[in-house]
Amino acid sequence: MTETPTETPTATPDANPYRTGYERIEQLIVTTGNDVAGHEIVGYLAIVRGIVVRATSIGKGIVGSFKALAGGNIREFTEVCEAARHDAYQQMIAHAREVGADAIIGMRYDATEFGQGSTEVLAYGTAVKLLRSRPH
Repeated sequence: MTETPTETPTATPDANPYRTGYERIEQLIVTTGNDVAGHEIVGYLAIVRGIVVRATSIGKGIVGSFKALAGGNIREFTEVCEAARHDAYQQMIAHAREVGADAIIGMRYDATEFGQGSTEVLAYGTAVKLLRSRPH
């Protein structure tokens, strides 16, 4: 399967990909939809997932707790959440590659507080095989 060209926001080369607001589509197509434009789904392979349990570091936890008193967005906690989503997404991609998928459809994130100060992040979807549709 060839890579589908996509427009991506400009980011500095050393920027973390999960901080730029998108996940790059590399060799797999990943969509929250149930179909892939221009392709026919010819096989459903597996439910694929990535699971990460993250806790804030003591430093970010203390700084974040003080900022929580004032209200508003707490950048330290956002960074932990973004990193966890990115890692779960990458694990899901690796799982899909293991089963030979061309794409992941119905991709979703789920998060649950695992314990005091730690959160489980789950990225999941259905791994599928594709056939490129012929233009009419």
